[in-house]
Amino acid sequence: MSEPSTPDVVKELHRDLVGKYNKHAAVIEQYWRSFDQSQRAQCIKAGAAEGIVLKHPQDQSMGNVYKFIPEINLRDITNPESDFLLELLKHRTTNTLLDQYMTGLNGGPGDHAFIKQMMDTRNLRLINPDKNGFTLFLDEDSYAQSMTIKREASQIRAGLAPAIRANRCVPQELGELILQRQLYMLQHLNIVIEDILDIGSRTRDRKRPSKKSDKAATAALAKLSIQEPAKSLSLPDLINSAADEKASLEEYLTLLSTEPVVLTHAVNFCFFSRPELLPDEKGRNLPVHTDKYISGAMLEAVYNARAPDKIYRAIILQEISNVCHLEYGRAQALFKCHVQTATGNKWFKRISNVYDKAGNARVAMKGDPEVLTRSDPQLHYMLRLCQFETDTSKATDWMKKLSELHNSHPAEREKLEEREADSLSDLAIITSFMQDLSLAISMPSLSRKKNQMFVARSQELDAEMNELESKVDLRDFVVPIDNLLEPGVASKALTLLDRFIIEHAGTKVGFLYQDLVEECLDEIERQYKLVKNRTEQKEPAEVIPTPSPVPEPREKRVEQRKEKEKTRPSHSSVFEIVAIPEEKGPLEEEQPTILRVRASTAEVFSTLFTKAESRGSVSWTAFVSAMTDLGFSVQPRTGSVYTFLPPESMHVSKSLTLYRPHKSEIERYHAIVYAKRLRRVYGWSEKTFEVDE
Repeated sequence: MSEPSTPDVVKELHRDLVGKYNKHAAVIEQYWRSFDQSQRAQCIKAGAAEGIVLKHPQDQSMGNVYKFIPEINLRDITNPESDFLLELLKHRTTNTLLDQYMTGLNGGPGDHAFIKQMMDTRNLRLINPDKNGFTLFLDEDSYAQSMTIKREASQIRAGLAPAIRANRCVPQELGELILQRQLYMLQHLNIVIEDILDIGSRTRDRKRPSKKSDKAATAALAKLSIQEPAKSLSLPDLINSAADEKASLEEYLTLLSTEPVVLTHAVNFCFFSRPELLPDEKGRNLPVHTDKYISGAMLEAVYNARAPDKIYRAIILQEISNVCHLEYGRAQALFKCHVQTATGNKWFKRISNVYDKAGNARVAMKGDPEVLTRSDPQLHYMLRLCQFETDTSKATDWMKKLSELHNSHPAEREKLEEREADSLSDLAIITSFMQDLSLAISMPSLSRKKNQMFVARSQELDAEMNELESKVDLRDFVVPIDNLLEPGVASKALTLLDRFIIEHAGTKVGFLYQDLVEECLDEIERQYKLVKNRTEQKEPAEVIPTPSPVPEPREKRVEQRKEKEKTRPSHSSVFEIVAIPEEKGPLEEEQPTILRVRASTAEVFSTLFTKAESRGSVSWTAFVSAMTDLGFSVQPRTGSVYTFLPPESMHVSKSLTLYRPHKSEIERYHAIVYAKRLRRVYGWSEKTFEVDE
């Protein structure tokens, strides 16, 4: 895999802009003409760094910006009587890059003439230009190809003379500056279209969190605190804990398939945490905010959302140990992805043209986090958690330090971006679970040879899904990402994604993972019988190392899955990504008993269950008080985890485990999660509660 060249990115950005414009032109024109000056300014500023744009074409306060894209200025664009932006969009989308190179808006100077003028009159220059280089603008297919003349220069120049006279062959310095103008212009216009659609829409689900939340640390971060338990947890306690976490993850997957706001939130997280967004060892950035990466980000968001006798015990414990370490590595890698593109972005560098087996850009840490011990302890601890050599034992220590810091300085939490807080929570969950497990059971250490049943198959499936990320195309639905918030769009995108995976993998994504689990259980049974037979024959009862499965050719795997698909029962997988009509459970079939409660309790549940776009927030204290009012008892667990136990009078036995949110406020999409859990576990809705007069 090689990094995209600037001409390739310019062409990709132009295709993105043309696609957006062709699909949304009428709506863009309608919205734009209805906007007042402040709304137009909001659109132009939204995608700019720190919201700063040129005040007018000659504004020099932003350095060389006015020498590249003077058209993007507040004076000319935001005038309510002006159609300048619509004309600019039409020009940049209905003309080829080569046409734009030669001719500008309304027949004015093209990009070549404009940059040449800036070089001649405003001293615009390229740093360290190749004096022997040329850039060719001959046709669309070979647009902006560069070449360096080192030998027989006079003869080659003579051959290029006609192209030079026609301004189709220019010095590489001029060519690179022209490409920069086109890149900046196309990037900005792509973002402007997205903001016009977002600000103008009256149908989008507005219950989503802001992209840069002022309440960055969320409910997940509250799970961070890891304390030494007063006593070892029993195995049943751990099983219940794992079951609760499984139920929570399955609930999250359900929300991805039914709540556009949750899906949009997850896709944004994946899209903006890609390692390609980091500068490389020479400080160079890849302009990879192109729409083709969004489809893969959606597949990644959905895929990422998916736990005897003595012989059995040895086999299963080794498998559990290996699976736990696999999950820890996955959680650590995701946490690092978010930190390196957010709070810790200055501490990482991308290694140019180096990729891992999954096709992800290789990233390395710069410097020693130890220097941050006093100046920025939070970042110090987070960087330590990102290091490969930080195992679960070390991670526990660093998380304790981070938890103590947050307890003494709560404002530090607010410095985190929400995606960092969420991924930190996932890392804390598996670390805490492994710590508790080691206290309850004598766990074997990680083995890279024994019982790699789940690990090997999981890695093989991961590789297959990573390959599909580059092939899936959902741009009709997910460009821009927030288009998923329009009515019906998210479900259509998920349906198309499901069909794509069936076509290329042979079955639904849910069954890919379900089959993986079932194959591992079959392999455990096979291993058990093998070792037991050796024991009965008085041979060494050693657990035989399981060789990694040899990947079969893609075509054969797909055909095998398609054949298996024909024999499946009618019910769907628990890992289904396309929402199906829910079967009404006993609590919903019967008319639920109306619960008469205090006014404050009714208000809590009314806020959580409301479907209004302006969903409010509920404090954790108010929620606990409301549950207590219903007769629930509250059992604190590790860190900020709480289990709510229903009263006998309610005639339901299932308890509910929830995480106290950061800043003790249940709001935005977390309120959706709470409401969904309460509805599915107890069958509650807004109509369940009436005020006891």
